[in-house]
Formats: sequence, C-alpha cells, structure tokens
Amino acid sequence: RDVMANGFDPARNTFVQSYGRPELDASLLLIPRVGFLPPDDPRVLGTIDAIQRELTEDGFVRRYRPADSDDGLPGGEGVFLACSFWLVEALLGAGRTQESTELFERLLELRNDVGLLSEEWGVRAGRQLGNTPQAFSHFALVTSALELHQDMVRRSDTPIPPETERVGQ
Repeated sequence: RDVMANGFDPARNTFVQSYGRPELDASLLLIPRVGFLPPDDPRVLGTIDAIQRELTEDGFVRRYRPADSDDGLPGGEGVFLACSFWLVEALLGAGRTQESTELFERLLELRNDVGLLSEEWGVRAGRQLGNTPQAFSHFALVTSALELHQDMVRRSDTPIPPETERVGQ
C-alpha cells in the first residue's frame, strides 16, 4: 500500500524512482518480474509507456536521466543494455510481442565479433561502452530469450524444442 500511495504518480500513470520525486528509473520495468504487480496491470502498462517516452534513445533504455539525478556521476553515458532487455520482457508481458521481439533482435545486433555485450551502447557513437563483457547484460539477454521462447511455445500448437534439440536433425 505504501508503494502505491507514495511511489505511483496517478497524474502521469507511472511509478517513480523514489517517493516524492517525479523521475523515472528503468528498474521499474522489473515490477512484474519480482511479482509486485502482473505485467498487464494498467499501472505497469503506464510505466512502460512513460519509460519509452522519457528514458529511451533510438528505442534503447537509459537507466535514468543523469540531468535529473544528484548521484554525482557525469551525464552523457550510453544506454544500458540490461535495461533494454528488461524492456523486452516488460513489452512481452504487456502483450506487445512483435515490439518485444523486434527490440530483442536489435539488441542482438549490438554484440561484438565474438558475441559479447558490454554494459552500455553508445547510440551516437555506434559502439559498445563501459565494462566488456558485462555479466548483467548477458544475464538479461538470457532471461529475455527464455521468456520469448516460452511465449512462442505457449502460442504454438506444437512444442518448439530448444535449439540444442534441433541440432543434427
């Protein structure tokens, strides 16, 4: 109840980064994953839309807007790949399967020559930024890939075997 009363902005139909502040944070995309609310709850849907409006650049997600933060870090960093994979899962849970799949495929295109992802992507620079390889980015890739696969299985009349079962057939 406390989070609903103090962490949700009904005028904007979105959850916020912290009580008494209007800023957004990409971690709000994890609300369904942690079981706080279902992925199709109107407040979750509003939060997804707000994050897409306010925290994305070229469809990829920033953790938050540095200009709105007093964390002492300089602005101008790239978009966070883990946060963008969180958006993949949030969109999928919201029933926006095509949008989710398209974003996932775009994120896969950002891998380097050996298939690794960094912490961030520089949209303007067109290159990976930050720590490379980044475990958080890879973990988010795997979890969103599993969610997409499970969604395909649910929607399919015939089970879709994992890639490892199809090898050699």
